Amino acid sequence: MYKIIGADGKEYGPVSAEQLRQWIAEGRANAQTQAQLAGSTEWKPLGQWPEFADLLGTAPGPTNAPGVPPPLAPPNAESLAAEILARDYHFDIGGCISRGWTLLMSDFWLLVGASFVAGLIAGAGISLGVDTAQRADIDVISRTFATNNIGTAASFHPFVSAMVERGSGVLVGIASVNGIRGLPGHGANCPSKAAMISYCECLRGELRSSGVRVVTLCPGYIDTPLTRKNAYSMPFLMRPEDFAEKAFKAIEAGVSYRVIPWQMGVVAKVLRLLPNWLFDRIFAGRPRKPRSADL
Repeated sequence: MYKIIGADGKEYGPVSAEQLRQWIAEGRANAQTQAQLAGSTEWKPLGQWPEFADLLGTAPGPTNAPGVPPPLAPPNAESLAAEILARDYHFDIGGCISRGWTLLMSDFWLLVGASFVAGLIAGAGISLGVDTAQRADIDVISRTFATNNIGTAASFHPFVSAMVERGSGVLVGIASVNGIRGLPGHGANCPSKAAMISYCECLRGELRSSGVRVVTLCPGYIDTPLTRKNAYSMPFLMRPEDFAEKAFKAIEAGVSYRVIPWQMGVVAKVLRLLPNWLFDRIFAGRPRKPRSADL
């Protein structure tokens, strides 16, 4: 016999395993639903019960009835954002950025491009080399824009209205110095980061009179397992914790745009001013960023 905590926070049961399997099939319980075995004091998610693994994730069924837990409702992004923003607690932006970079370092598939909201950390980005002549890399370009750009806008979306209503807040988009000019082999990352810079600039103008700040941060090279696979030089390479510290200081200082470290900002401005013929000559023959198929 089992008991569960329903979506309404109420306790249901005890019921047989067969009845509980029926509730799972009807969408009244899922892998996150807390359950307790009769005679035990331990509650744990149904996802940890092997006897129900075959049914988890099935479609919801009939309407609610007395003594039966209600169907699980999908989360509402806007109400969740409003609830989070209404809470009174201290948010350690520096600590979150640092922990976020630690997570990025642990996965070769992710790199610079996380999107941050002051009050919330939202999402991550992809940075891989591509070759437009390879059909598989067109999918990589699509995933890169979907993650880096659509993902950032989708992360910001539920918080914008609540911040505007409150009259304060900070949205911080982490772009990249790679968004300043296009580099050979970076046909996904460079344009997606350029779009990120432009998107944040658009949003900054839209929210200027609302009290909500929009900040664009463009990191240079960060020392991660993925960047260590690059076959080219990476000037002013930074440790993730150093970037986290400088990013926090930039957000705290109230800037609207900053390249980190400042030396890469100088390099980026010089590259932006170079005529195309000279820029192309400098980067001719430069080793390319590894493609997904090469990792």
